[in-house]
Amino acid sequence: MTPQADDYALRRVPAEARYGWWSVALQQFGQLSDLITFSTGVALGLGLSFWGAFWALTLGSVVLELVAVFVGIAGVREGLSTSVLARWAGFGRYGSALLGLIISISLIGWFGIQNGVFALGMNSLVPQLPTWLWSVLTGCAITVLVMYGFRSMRWIAFVAVPAFQIVIAYSVITEFAKVDLGELFSSGPLGEPMTIAAGATLVAGSYMAGAVIMPDMTRFNRSARDVIKQSVVSITLGQYVMGLIGVLLAYAVKGADAVSILTTTVGVVGVITLVAAVVKINDWNLYSSSLGIVNSIATLTGIKVNRVWATLAIGVAGTALSAVGILERFTDFLMLLGVALPSIAGILVAEYYLVRKWRGQLDESRTRGELPATEPTIVPVTLVIWAGSAVFGWWSDKAALGIGSLNSLLLAGILYLIAGKLGLVKGLRDVPVEEGKEQACESVST
Repeated sequence: MTPQADDYALRRVPAEARYGWWSVALQQFGQLSDLITFSTGVALGLGLSFWGAFWALTLGSVVLELVAVFVGIAGVREGLSTSVLARWAGFGRYGSALLGLIISISLIGWFGIQNGVFALGMNSLVPQLPTWLWSVLTGCAITVLVMYGFRSMRWIAFVAVPAFQIVIAYSVITEFAKVDLGELFSSGPLGEPMTIAAGATLVAGSYMAGAVIMPDMTRFNRSARDVIKQSVVSITLGQYVMGLIGVLLAYAVKGADAVSILTTTVGVVGVITLVAAVVKINDWNLYSSSLGIVNSIATLTGIKVNRVWATLAIGVAGTALSAVGILERFTDFLMLLGVALPSIAGILVAEYYLVRKWRGQLDESRTRGELPATEPTIVPVTLVIWAGSAVFGWWSDKAALGIGSLNSLLLAGILYLIAGKLGLVKGLRDVPVEEGKEQACESVST
């Protein structure tokens, strides 16, 4: 088995390379039903009562489902990754390159956070090795896995996801048998209180990066119906249920650290399973980050970038972040993502489904299984709306005026729709899609 050099990084995924919904759904469910989702629930338990956490999870999950479904359907229809699709979904050539860089940087941060969790778990098993060294070892292991592409990541999901669910079920049964459930449901926050809106932004931020980059995954689906099924099931059972379990277990053991809580309840075997589940989401963080970087470099420079080497470089960067302690800024990082990324999705959805400025080009080229012949260089109004909506989301969240992530999402979509109706959505000029760019990652030494 050799590394998958291309994995359709800069071109459409053909019909023969698509998978049944269960294969893709299991990977999406693995992204949501993981230790970070559990950690988000624990964070809500620290700052909210149970019913406050319930409403925060409800509101945040609704935002995520809307984004994941609409953006994901665009991905399965076009068979393109998020950053490539964005060229004809409001951002243009250079806007999509900027988008790819921002998403990649965000996912490198996520990779560092997840790898830090992985390293903490391994350190609890083998404390003779310091956490920073475990960060280096685990980061390198995941990087090698992702170099082999979608197919190898699919097989990891078949093992890690069911195992994680067994561990969580055991934790719930063991701990809830020791406490009065009525007291848990009436528990107050364990630490510094937060508002429900802040909690909802925390929930939305915990997977917003994943929701925005859904096309990276759903381009391997076969139908829009499959995307809807897997998104609703994954977010409801993964984000929502797992988050509530995290809240209740935090109350039960009065702990602030997710790894410590689960180590207490399930022991050594459980920790091994938990770190395996971290691998399942972190491989996607690294994979999507590599797709964004490949698109950005090819778009800006025309250089043919090898996806495998891009994965290696990004994996090293993310590993270094985890080794220096990015995990300590977990909550702040989620809050930032919760308002910065939704405006991207708002613009993508508004352009693809409503304004449709470049939809005809996508539809025509899709019948040929190719990219459109031309693309806009840059769409100035898009960048203004994107930045302005993100700032408004951040400000409204700080001012406790609703849910920051939802405000950012809606404002971006509404402003883009208005701009489209007024004829303001225009590329500075259209340029040919340079021949060979969509094949940029095909050649690689194996």
